[in-house]
Amino acid sequence: MKKVLVTGGAGYIGSVLVPHLLELGHDVTVLDNLRYGQSSLFGYCYHPNFHFINGDVRNKEVVEGAVRGADVIIPLAASVGAATCSADPIYAQQVNVDSIRLLASLVGKDQMILYPNTNSGYGIGEKTDFCNEESSLNPISLYGISKVESEKILLSETNAISFRLATVFGPSSKMRIDLLVNNFTYKSINDGVLVLFEQNFRRNYIHVLDVAKAFVHGIDNFDSMKGQVYNMGLSSANLTKRQLAEKIKEYIPNLEIINANYSQDPDKRDYIVSNEKIESTGWMPTQSLDDGIQQLIKMYSMMKSPDGYISTTRHSLTQAI
Repeated sequence: MKKVLVTGGAGYIGSVLVPHLLELGHDVTVLDNLRYGQSSLFGYCYHPNFHFINGDVRNKEVVEGAVRGADVIIPLAASVGAATCSADPIYAQQVNVDSIRLLASLVGKDQMILYPNTNSGYGIGEKTDFCNEESSLNPISLYGISKVESEKILLSETNAISFRLATVFGPSSKMRIDLLVNNFTYKSINDGVLVLFEQNFRRNYIHVLDVAKAFVHGIDNFDSMKGQVYNMGLSSANLTKRQLAEKIKEYIPNLEIINANYSQDPDKRDYIVSNEKIESTGWMPTQSLDDGIQQLIKMYSMMKSPDGYISTTRHSLTQAI
């Protein structure tokens, strides 16, 4: 059993990760300010190994107390996404960089950190070359820049593993409908139409459950993986937006897909990613893109008030990558 601290643990990834850690017998403390009043972890209050701190990762006293005694720290708390960071750059700097610098100053040499970076730091890649962990970083948004900076801080100052996550998808009890697969599936069901801007831009994808399992893999193999960076995505899912839409159409046959040439995608990321390094450590994803799309269709059929879910998917301190 490890004592695990998860900041932002009531967010999208944390709401899948925390139950997974508890099921494996770990002692889990979540530090979260519940910025949007989420109730995603209410059902675990009965669990003797679940603990909660209502606090802010920018508060030194709160973080210092939370870090004390933890074997493993997973800092999910972040201002997530290009649009969110641009809308409040001061907040993004405080949460994405300053809070990580604070964390680095407080942890001991024997404490493990598993950091969720984003592969959006690759920016715009070559059309035919896979981005690997040695590829140049070229973040094109404040979000990407801030996450890349924090990765450097942690790898230089602490015992850390950095996972560069692909675009995450799949159901969570703190749902994010703004993520591309989740969003495309939702719109396909409810609108019957997908309008694609710059349909040939490419992304890599990863299921939220496999993200949780990768963090556990990092804990179990920390000594051999520490101090390194790992891309984390589905090697079978380096897809253009058009290819993603066509995949969703396999499950929603009446979907109409429209290519729009009259506007641009504000998120200019365009790259393909190699996940060979993390796969060589023994981790392999268990959930395919097809699995996730079918799960999302099932989940959306259970939503009584989807508008309520949409209103709570704004990025926040409590949300992950």
